Amino acid sequence: MIAHVIRRAFEAATVEHVIVATDDERIARAAEAAGAEAVLTGDCPSGTDRVAAAVVGSDRWDVVINVQGDEPLLSGENIDVLVRGLLAAPDAPMATLCRPLDPERADDPNAVKVVRDARGRALYFSRSAIPFPREASAAAALWRLHLGIYCFRREVLAQFVSLAPSPLERAEGLEQLRALENGISILVLDAPHPAFGVDTPEDLLRVEKIMHAKN
Repeated sequence: MIAHVIRRAFEAATVEHVIVATDDERIARAAEAAGAEAVLTGDCPSGTDRVAAAVVGSDRWDVVINVQGDEPLLSGENIDVLVRGLLAAPDAPMATLCRPLDPERADDPNAVKVVRDARGRALYFSRSAIPFPREASAAAALWRLHLGIYCFRREVLAQFVSLAPSPLERAEGLEQLRALENGISILVLDAPHPAFGVDTPEDLLRVEKIMHAKN
């Protein structure tokens, strides 16, 4: 799976280096075999902390993308939209992506939702349906599924991981709420392609089916 993610990341025009941050030597060996640089970290409380442990302190990059290692169908075009969107908004400290939400997943806690302000900045992320569908069609038109990929300016990544987990973050189990609670705004851009994370055995079967169909 990690090899597929690496190959997809290299397809992005805006990516110069692909680094796999891990605490598992088996994953590190697989990453290097797939052409990525591997960095072994210690125990980390979150994926973002692990990324920071691998890159913060280096001046090699001004912008860092945090990609999940369980998305073998990662789109290089999504990465490019994310990076270019952040660079086009010099006052945005970090950015992420969203897609229209399938109404059938409105009550699915594994489908994280996001609402934005008029400038495209995140107002809130939740595992619940937001906005609440008091008027169903109006709410459904605004529902957006958050895609778990982030683009940070390097100094903001360092700031983020220096902050303690916040009350809303602990309540929802969503680390991006730590940024919002501490006044770090998040630019939320529309992704051209869906994302398919593998969180359950059913997800794995779904992704394998898609990949076999493409081949």
